[in-house]
Amino acid sequence: MELDEQPVGQRVDVNLAGLRSGRPLVAVTMGDPAGVGPELSLRLLRDASVLAECQPVIFGDAGVLRRVAEALGWPFDEAWVWGGLEEAGSQSGGIWHLPGPEMSDVWQPGVFTAETGAASFRYIEQAIAAVRDRRVSAVTTGPINKTALHAAGIEFPGHTEIFAARTGAEKWCMMQWSEVVTCTFVTCHVGYAEVPALLGCERILDVIELTAAALRRLGVADPEIVVCGLNPHAGEGGLFGQGEEERAIIPAVQAARALGLNVHGPLPPDTCFIPARRRTTDAFVCMYHDQGHIPLKALAFDSAVNTTLGLPVVRTSVDHGTAGDIAWQGKADAGSLLAAVHLAVRLSGVSPGGE
Repeated sequence: MELDEQPVGQRVDVNLAGLRSGRPLVAVTMGDPAGVGPELSLRLLRDASVLAECQPVIFGDAGVLRRVAEALGWPFDEAWVWGGLEEAGSQSGGIWHLPGPEMSDVWQPGVFTAETGAASFRYIEQAIAAVRDRRVSAVTTGPINKTALHAAGIEFPGHTEIFAARTGAEKWCMMQWSEVVTCTFVTCHVGYAEVPALLGCERILDVIELTAAALRRLGVADPEIVVCGLNPHAGEGGLFGQGEEERAIIPAVQAARALGLNVHGPLPPDTCFIPARRRTTDAFVCMYHDQGHIPLKALAFDSAVNTTLGLPVVRTSVDHGTAGDIAWQGKADAGSLLAAVHLAVRLSGVSPGGE
């Protein structure tokens, strides 16, 4: 059965074979081999806080990881290298070696090519297959390079869209989560000129509902959600913009309230994220990519986590890019990747011990 032909359910029951160590098995894609993903993966395999919660398995190229470890003078345990997930056993973590037709031994840091893009996509597809087959509890994705991805003929604009397409999700959105501020997005990887036409009442309501459901899953009993306007001053009663607030955003907020959700807005985007508002808000629903990413990355760049809501599987990700300028130098901060794995375990609902 091809991946796209597999049936998609509303939830995934974790295969207990992935819990033989008493900890959930989490697939972690290495990301683009030419970026910081390999060194972050190596840090992950030695992080005590992660290993106490789960068994991370890196979906990537063991040869690249070995080269990076050698270049940095870091230890590389050959026992990490697995031929498949059946080798999980009681080991602390590992690497599922997924070689391809590319010449990975000549890849260089910061040099993003069609070959590195194709490799990063292969790791993603294998991880999606594993989580859909219930061989792992969740997936955490490392950073990919979209130019390399497109050079390989893969036209998806990002991870979010790949996972939505490959799992058959009908209603989905991106959430950027952190302890400081959390944002979800009505539109994401599109140009600014395209945004107004994509703002419909139904779509905005879907994102509000997905946001509320995710926050409840994270333990917030009655989440308080703020919806941002699109235009300056949230349209100023129709003075700015083309009536997006009146046509789509306000009706969506009203519909959400009718469902019993604790929703406010639309509020002016330039004052949504002030400290007083953040203290009382569990999540902000943003109309476009940078509306939420700018405040979130300014406040929580090293600890924020990207996750896709509405999927029948759990997927989290780092909130940063491939950082080719510092790749393979040991300088990359692993905070976002570690937080992403911790959040994946929380969202999967599988605690250490398998309970």
